[in-house]
Amino acid sequence: MECWNVRHNVSAYLDNAVPEEARREMRQHMSNCGPCAREIERHQRVREALRTLPQMAVPSALTMRLRVAASKVRTGSVRLDRFQLTWKNLMRPLALPLAGGICSAVVLFSALVPTFTSTYAMDKTPSSLWDVPTMLATQPMVKCTAPVAFGETEAVVDLTIDEQGRIANYTIVSTGPGQRTEQGRRNIENKLLFLGFWPATAFGKPVAGKVRVSFGSSHVEVRG
Repeated sequence: MECWNVRHNVSAYLDNAVPEEARREMRQHMSNCGPCAREIERHQRVREALRTLPQMAVPSALTMRLRVAASKVRTGSVRLDRFQLTWKNLMRPLALPLAGGICSAVVLFSALVPTFTSTYAMDKTPSSLWDVPTMLATQPMVKCTAPVAFGETEAVVDLTIDEQGRIANYTIVSTGPGQRTEQGRRNIENKLLFLGFWPATAFGKPVAGKVRVSFGSSHVEVRG
């Protein structure tokens, strides 16, 4: 047996809590190892000195306070157990109907999602072109146009509308006869200055989008 094992089991050896085989090994080790024998002897002297100390009587007031504290802890534990039992008995009959109601609400909401419409401010001018959108994603729509005629310029232009409803970029797809000039391009840009747009939406939030605008001599046609 090693020294560390003997010193680790000193208290158990003195309390006679070590098996007989281990006790024999420890006694044999201590007969050949002076430091371990002295360690056992030192622990034995400490124990004997502690036994000679006078016993202190526990104050009666302390005993009463400990009993009162233990009673309060026991009472609080009993009340907590009663509350938990009452709560479980109360919620058990409601658990199944509540779960069924939540599942029904989720199913109903999932069925109604496709019918939701994105809402945003619309021009108050009556027009059959601006119907309320019935999808969660909408294309940019014209908000206002010039109050005057556009002249004789004819062109088809692709516009990129940002989240603020402003024209971020444009591409001239086609123009009328004789319009492929710098003056014709300026006329198209002047027409774009008078156009206002509602931005495209996705799930009710404004996003960038594209539209195709056809300019005629007396009308403007917009397609998503």
